[in-house]
Amino acid sequence: MNDHLRPNIFPAVRYADAAGAIDFLKRAFGASEKSVHQRDGVIHHAELALGAGLIMVGQYSEDGWLGGDPPRPRSSTVSVYVTIPDPDAHHAVALAAGADVVRELEDMDYGSREYSVRDPEGNLWSFGTYDPYDYP
Repeated sequence: MNDHLRPNIFPAVRYADAAGAIDFLKRAFGASEKSVHQRDGVIHHAELALGAGLIMVGQYSEDGWLGGDPPRPRSSTVSVYVTIPDPDAHHAVALAAGADVVRELEDMDYGSREYSVRDPEGNLWSFGTYDPYDYP
């Protein structure tokens, strides 16, 4: 990544159990807590670092400001891709933590080594060596 660039898109994922999701994301994917904001024992907003990236996590609430239908990750067209230096080691940790592998490790024709899993609530995550900043 160029030194003058930094991420400016931050995925935000709502979970039925935000506390459980944060625990899983830390154990399975190596995320670290940047900040967690709770009120009445409910995580309303959290920021988790994954390398130079950041994902925001919050508890779904029908009455929350996002409101609407409960999350339905298996029908969503949105997924999260995270660039990592060692997909093989990362894959082993994710498996040990119980991630649901939906695409095993593979070498892609564009030079990336990657795999895809679903978290316990069904959100699709892919991890690999492909870094869009390295390509024009």
